[in-house]
Amino acid sequence: MSEVVEPLRGSRPGPTARSAPAGTGSGRELWARLGAAGALRGLYQEGQPERGIVPDRLRDLIVRSEAQEGTGPLLSVCVQAATVLPLLAEAGRRGPAVGDVGRRMLDGRSVVALAATDSGPGSDLTALTTHAEETGTGTVLRGTKRWITNAVHADLLLVLARRRPGPHFTHFSWYLVPADDPRVQVEAAPSPYFTGSGTGHVHLDGVPVLADGPVGGAGRGLPLFARHIAVERLAGGLWAAAACRRALADTRDRLAEHGLWEQPAIRQRLAAALVRTRQLEALVETLGSAVAAEHDHTAAALVKAAAGETADHVLDVCAHLSGADGFAAAGMQHRRAEAALFGIAGGSTETVLASVADQAEALLPRPCGVAS
Repeated sequence: MSEVVEPLRGSRPGPTARSAPAGTGSGRELWARLGAAGALRGLYQEGQPERGIVPDRLRDLIVRSEAQEGTGPLLSVCVQAATVLPLLAEAGRRGPAVGDVGRRMLDGRSVVALAATDSGPGSDLTALTTHAEETGTGTVLRGTKRWITNAVHADLLLVLARRRPGPHFTHFSWYLVPADDPRVQVEAAPSPYFTGSGTGHVHLDGVPVLADGPVGGAGRGLPLFARHIAVERLAGGLWAAAACRRALADTRDRLAEHGLWEQPAIRQRLAAALVRTRQLEALVETLGSAVAAEHDHTAAALVKAAAGETADHVLDVCAHLSGADGFAAAGMQHRRAEAALFGIAGGSTETVLASVADQAEALLPRPCGVAS
């Protein structure tokens, strides 16, 4: 059983270890509750991440968590549920240790941080400098990862690292390393946003990788990431729609309370934002199955671009209509700033629009939702 136990030496004794400061919820705590309740297994077809996520169930979880838990814990959960667990489940076919990590995650007993974004090149993964070195005792990783969700409270880090020089897509692999190894240094990201997400910067100074070698096989880092980032973009679309809807409802209630709702200019501006929100919801509903079941990258790019632009517009309207109250702690201006996530994380709006443009010739002749 050593091949199963060894990779978990980075696990911490309880699901709430290294939790957020008192008075704030953490993504680790939310993950533990969802796992213990069976809600994480319930997100996937037949409870198996390798069979794909069920969009309606993911939407329901996001809507509830967006209203009750805050953006930080929800960010923590979305990255793991949409990307980490399905990626590990696919890779688990190649090694029992990876499969055991996935099972602990499903039960809420382990948190794994997806460490892809590098120091320097940022989201340009082919330019990352974090690399694997072969030593006399095995593979070690060196480099720095920045703005990594769950880094502060993770048991394990799933690290994308370079195995060979050059930008070729086969020159990168995923590796698991224990977050509590002394050669891993983690610092919380200095930001007032996404409290509870555990976002931090990670420095790897010759940290040994866990058993089974590269996760999913050598040279499969970028193909695996490209496959599973599609579902993370779908999660972003579902989340952006939920955030816009709640912001509009809160803004409408405030306007009515202050006797401003009957002013025509205000009503029209909020109504236009509601139309955009409904359009985003319709797009996600139409394309969700293609993304979840087929990892349709073009559909995911459409959702991602629409989510970024819609959230930016709608939260800007809500923040403006909130007046001075919007600048209160955790007010609409704060929510507006956090909504910028939808246009940045998982690929900037400009990047995904470039992908949509590349497919324009194929997209234009057919209605939305019709397979190519």
